[in-house]
Amino acid sequence: MIIEFYGITAPSMSCICFGSSTLEKERISTRADKELDIDLLENVKQISFNELRSASDDFHSNNRIGRGGFGTVYKGTLRNGVQVAIKKLSIESKQGAREFLTEIKTISNIRHPNLVELIGCCSQKASRILVYEYLENNSLDHALLDPKKISVHLDWRKRSSICIGTARGLQFLHEEAVPHIVHRDIKASNILLDKDFNPKIGDFGLAKLFPDDITHISTRIAGTTKCVTIVHDIA
Repeated sequence: MIIEFYGITAPSMSCICFGSSTLEKERISTRADKELDIDLLENVKQISFNELRSASDDFHSNNRIGRGGFGTVYKGTLRNGVQVAIKKLSIESKQGAREFLTEIKTISNIRHPNLVELIGCCSQKASRILVYEYLENNSLDHALLDPKKISVHLDWRKRSSICIGTARGLQFLHEEAVPHIVHRDIKASNILLDKDFNPKIGDFGLAKLFPDDITHISTRIAGTTKCVTIVHDIA
């Protein structure tokens, strides 16, 4: 009778205790995840993939306003009527959603007149999307080189203001932001212009969202003899 008791009953009791412990751990883990998500999203607005797809007309090519090494940018209008620039990251990050949100939280806490404001993000399944404020005059390279922008007259005063504003934004990132952020990809296409041609640096901090093996930046010359642009390539 004693052998049967320990051979049958005791294991059953052990299983019950083990199962109860596992369920409790899962509940604690779920609560911790929710608390972490709430903490991460305190200053970061998450926008659903479906809303962004609808805002950009399913990421239609007609709404494409930029393309670079980090991804393609689309103009969109959110449900509340706010116009935004939607950037679909093209290089897959090795980071999970939680790590992605952690990095985004750091970027979203940075405010400066010469930095593009991050409005929100999307991290659903394999999608990694950033949503920025929309700037009416697109990027500096468009203002300088796009034939459709010939009517845009950048006099010396505007050009000087753009240079100084860009320098102020970089100085803030490199010396005042906590933690410090090195842009790694500064170029004309990453300098955005608002309706008054005030410059705002975009894509700051994006280098932190990509794999550690993307560490080398090569510089090459691109453009024509009339306008030479230094282009930084992420290798």
